[in-house]
Amino acid sequence: MKGNRLYKVQKLRSATVIERLFTADGESKRAMAFPLRAVWTRSGSRPDGTICPRFLIMIPKKRLRHAVDRVKMRRRVREAYRLNHHILPQDAPLEIAFVFVDNRLRHYADIEASMTRLLGKISKQSSHESR
Repeated sequence: MKGNRLYKVQKLRSATVIERLFTADGESKRAMAFPLRAVWTRSGSRPDGTICPRFLIMIPKKRLRHAVDRVKMRRRVREAYRLNHHILPQDAPLEIAFVFVDNRLRHYADIEASMTRLLGKISKQSSHESR
């Protein structure tokens, strides 16, 4: 996959995989870069045969009560991921969830800085695992 476009195969949609990502004891790794938290794990074989990082964005209703605000933050997080996903190794079978942890809206610059720090941490740890 080339360019900055986000393809459908890059989105994490499977309920069982999402459940396994958040309940896996010791298998999933976590990192924090305020206002985002990342939870990720290496995936096994996929039914569609694709090998690329897949992602999920969660903006809890507990944190931002208004749907308009949640949608705005989801768009900002997705845009930050879209512009910086090249930091991750594109042949790594990762499943990543980005969780928003702040109680108020954040500027895009804050989100992008947090995203680049998280992607750097994920890339560094996934390269250590593959050795």
